[in-house]
Amino acid sequence: MVEEKADKILSESQESNVAFLVVGDPFGATTHTDLVVRAKKLGIQVKAVHNASVMNAVGICGLQLYRFGETVSIPFFTETWRPGSFYEKIKRNRSLGLHTLCLLDIRVKEPSLESLCRGKKLYEPPRYMTVNIAIEQLLEVELLQGESGKAHELKIILKQLQTS
Repeated sequence: MVEEKADKILSESQESNVAFLVVGDPFGATTHTDLVVRAKKLGIQVKAVHNASVMNAVGICGLQLYRFGETVSIPFFTETWRPGSFYEKIKRNRSLGLHTLCLLDIRVKEPSLESLCRGKKLYEPPRYMTVNIAIEQLLEVELLQGESGKAHELKIILKQLQTS
């Protein structure tokens, strides 16, 4: 991933032209912004070409972008890791009368825990969170927090946004 190769990208950029392509907007992730800041500190010229992203494509549903609160990511739960912080952010947005864009987890090129323990990098097959899994996890967090009846009030679900 980018975090692991940032130094190599910057080093090669000092000696030759390097292109770094991302899905979505190049400044949608802190890692990419950090890469630009570090490049500029090293005197490396940076040119950014903005791309389409889900952050602005969501407008296709008719909701105005300025009425969205903080965007949240819903991660895949594991047997030992079941965070609920995303639910708190959804609740906060609702209390302010704002929509919430929930980004569903994807697992691509993830090394298995077993392979890491053995010192090898064997990758698990790609997984893409479905809307059903996200809702199940929302309901689970809701129950753990002693609340009920909110998650079923979801109004719009968008999948694989595109206009053409």
